[in-house]
Amino acid sequence: MSPAITPLAATPPSIDPAATAFMIICAALVLLMTPGLALFYGGMTRAKSVLNMMMMSFGAMGVAGVVYVLWGYSMSFGGSDIGGVLANPFDKFGLRGVASTVEGVTGTVGADGMPVIDVFGADVFIPEVLFAGFQLTFAIITVALISGAIADRAKFSTWLVFVAIWLTAVYFPIAHMVWGGGLLSGAERSVASWMFGSSNGAADVAPIDFAGGTVVHINAGIAGLVLALVVGKRLGFGKTAMRPHNVPLVMIGAGLLWFGWFGFNAGSELAADGVASLVWVNTTAATAAAILGWLLVEKLRDGHATSVGAASGVVAGLVAITPACGALSPVGSLVLGAVAGALAALAVGLKFRFGYDDSLDVVGVHLVAGLWGTVGAGLLATDGGLLYGDGFDQTLLQIVVALISLVISAVLTYVIAIALKATMGWRITEEDEVSGIDAAEHAESGYDLGGVGASRARSVLSSTLPTTAATDTESEVRA
Repeated sequence: MSPAITPLAATPPSIDPAATAFMIICAALVLLMTPGLALFYGGMTRAKSVLNMMMMSFGAMGVAGVVYVLWGYSMSFGGSDIGGVLANPFDKFGLRGVASTVEGVTGTVGADGMPVIDVFGADVFIPEVLFAGFQLTFAIITVALISGAIADRAKFSTWLVFVAIWLTAVYFPIAHMVWGGGLLSGAERSVASWMFGSSNGAADVAPIDFAGGTVVHINAGIAGLVLALVVGKRLGFGKTAMRPHNVPLVMIGAGLLWFGWFGFNAGSELAADGVASLVWVNTTAATAAAILGWLLVEKLRDGHATSVGAASGVVAGLVAITPACGALSPVGSLVLGAVAGALAALAVGLKFRFGYDDSLDVVGVHLVAGLWGTVGAGLLATDGGLLYGDGFDQTLLQIVVALISLVISAVLTYVIAIALKATMGWRITEEDEVSGIDAAEHAESGYDLGGVGASRARSVLSSTLPTTAATDTESEVRA
């Protein structure tokens, strides 16, 4: 995804209208993914928590949109590199030199006077401000994914502060390391160069992460696990069934995520070309196979193939193909997706075995499928893949990069989470958790359950039931 920033041109280039139009559409599609995620996550929670769950996604859109414009783009893709870890947050603060023409712009200025980006050095130019907007949508969806791990129980104010700090301390540096020419990229001064050498200013073996296996999914997945451990379990976890309250909403959300994901993956090519076309097909193939992989595990294990399983299989396949979509064949994508669906279906049960409350299976889907997709790219890549007879170098590099990004995200997320726990606190009160986080945090409810009669029913329940985890029926009435 890292574009080529070229020196000031003697003859100002013109932007490519087709590539620019393509990227505007792709950026809009990726932005649509976060409301889609809100529907997906909202449907998976209980009725008394649906608004809070959706608000965590919308709140992430608000906070991430602001901080990315101010310093996020500069930290990720600014003109200077600081130790291969991040770029100077003040180089392009507020999109200075990106959103408008100012003195001191580094890079190429187009014929219209706007800064432009040469897409992979191919003399196809798009406005740099459009690239920044595209990347902004990635930051939004990444941090929003984490919210599913702490559904039903986290203070909304603490969540918003977490979003700003986590993006600054974790996401922007990792984005720079992978896509901005840092330590986890294919640059000359990178882990890949240290492992396998470099020539002509680039690593001889470069990591494969086309659209965000490490930056987005491993990053968000391990952060979700850390938050789930720090915040603690929901009341009644492991004892009370906490079923999705609206399965059609879950499936609509999964469909919107799949639709938006074409912008996520194909858009990462930054141009409407043959690679973007292959990425589109690979994304579809892997996702379709993942649905079947998940449903097969469910049928063999539980005797039923469920709607929630199909929707979750969609997300698992999309996650897995994200880093590998530009490097695989369509048949390889089928294999990658089928394994991802099966692995994720098995992994969602780990929370009960190990006792951590990852409410909406961020770990089981995003971390596990993200790890598999990143490593699987090394196995199945048509150029450099182990299963294509090209040796173990690419696979080893994929494993190393995945582990480094996982450790960095885990450690930094833990520090942030503990600091917020000691200052603002993460948990709402037990009484508010039992009665419903929607009413406690937002003074709203997702559904009108019948006016006066329902209000009296809630009043009776509140006076007679203990303040411990309620049954599903009781929870729905209380919502």
